[in-house]
Amino acid sequence: MEIDWERLRTAATEVMRHAYVPYSKFPVGAAALVDDGRVVVGCNVENAGYGVTLCAECGVVSQLHATGGGRIVALSCVDATGEPLMPCGRCRQLLWEQGGPECLVEAKGGPLRMAELLPHAFDVADIEAVTGEHPVPVVPDRLAAWRGRGTVFVHPDLSAGQQVWTTYWERSSGETEGAETGVLEEGSTWDDPAEAIAWGLARTPRVVVVDASGTIFWAGEGEPPTEIPVRWG
Repeated sequence: MEIDWERLRTAATEVMRHAYVPYSKFPVGAAALVDDGRVVVGCNVENAGYGVTLCAECGVVSQLHATGGGRIVALSCVDATGEPLMPCGRCRQLLWEQGGPECLVEAKGGPLRMAELLPHAFDVADIEAVTGEHPVPVVPDRLAAWRGRGTVFVHPDLSAGQQVWTTYWERSSGETEGAETGVLEEGSTWDDPAEAIAWGLARTPRVVVVDASGTIFWAGEGEPPTEIPVRWG
């Protein structure tokens, strides 16, 4: 698709004049070409709570979906003088989501691909790598109130003559004297201890591995506690 950068820059400059910037006095406008040929625009909108300020690119993405969706092919973002302005980090993530690595962004030295502006980007593929092929173990609703509490123990067992790894979730973390004890949930069995540990970490940051010799290892989050100084793996 041919990109008329002058048209995009003009549209971005026009919408920039509608920016609401009583605090920074730094108006920004943005205009994007969608894959169906239409142009969507946005300007920055500030707020007395600075952290909830909306960048111009936020407006672009909102108008993109409000007018039918699609994918962004190219974007021009300009400052008060109408000169190209680079999107901030948050907006680069927004543009990656809506345009992908080949989306072009106007720069003073010529258009740049999003893959150049946001190398090693996080996107839906990273989510699917966990929730798709390797789903995160789900904590049953009846136990959700216990999430983050207690300790999960991972230990070897035998099944049909083969070593497997099994788990159980203990109510007490062992840190409070007189705390309620008892098993909250027993896990399944896994061939790979890493899968058993993942089951545990979905439930509590305290995960302990006990190997066949009885040696105890820390596989939880953060630094190992003093009573379990050696980290698993």
